[in-house]
Amino acid sequence: MLRVANLDVFYGEAQALFDIALEVGKGEIVAVIGSNGAGKTTLIRSIFGMVKARRGTIMVDGRAIHSLPSHVICELGIGQVPEGRQMFPNMSVADNLALGAMIPRARAAGRNALTKVFELFPRLKERRSQMAGTLSGGEQQMLAVARCLMGNPRLIMFDEPSLGLAPRVVEEVFETITRLNQEDGLSVVLVEQNVAQSLQIAERAYVLENGHLVITGTGRELLNDDRVRKAYIGL
Repeated sequence: MLRVANLDVFYGEAQALFDIALEVGKGEIVAVIGSNGAGKTTLIRSIFGMVKARRGTIMVDGRAIHSLPSHVICELGIGQVPEGRQMFPNMSVADNLALGAMIPRARAAGRNALTKVFELFPRLKERRSQMAGTLSGGEQQMLAVARCLMGNPRLIMFDEPSLGLAPRVVEEVFETITRLNQEDGLSVVLVEQNVAQSLQIAERAYVLENGHLVITGTGRELLNDDRVRKAYIGL
């Protein structure tokens, strides 16, 4: 479904990504792990058209998207749950969700999508009139995921979805990602510092270090890789 090849990305004269190659098949969960500053968010932003690559290709279903603007990429069914949630705090839950359904591919299914996200996140239904900025951290993360789902994506890129959340809420986030994948067939790119849980649910995984891909394999292979266990799991 998604294929990245020979990707080089720069910020000014500083190179952030070096010759990155990555693939996500239909219905797969693919984890991208690495320390802070490894280039994980830059990779997500590049796929979504927010940062332009200097070299390389990004393909979705065989179509090149690396020169397209973000709103066109979104219209192709690529969604993003950004780091830090990035909601509109002074708008209600309902209004934040409505913004997620503004793209053309989502408008026809808007009401059905709203019903679905309220079934997935009943607390958002209870708080639909509440200002988003007054929600708890876990509820804000639910809203970020729900807003993305309102856009009717086929692939969702999650950027640090467990950041700053209590352990119980982290479990809920990973359960939601697994459910969306297994029940709805959504493809997932999971960028996450919670390495052990990411690898447990991922079919395949990539390790980024200083902008370079250094290890690839199945989630289980990386979970049992001594280099990964020592560097990222602390075992």
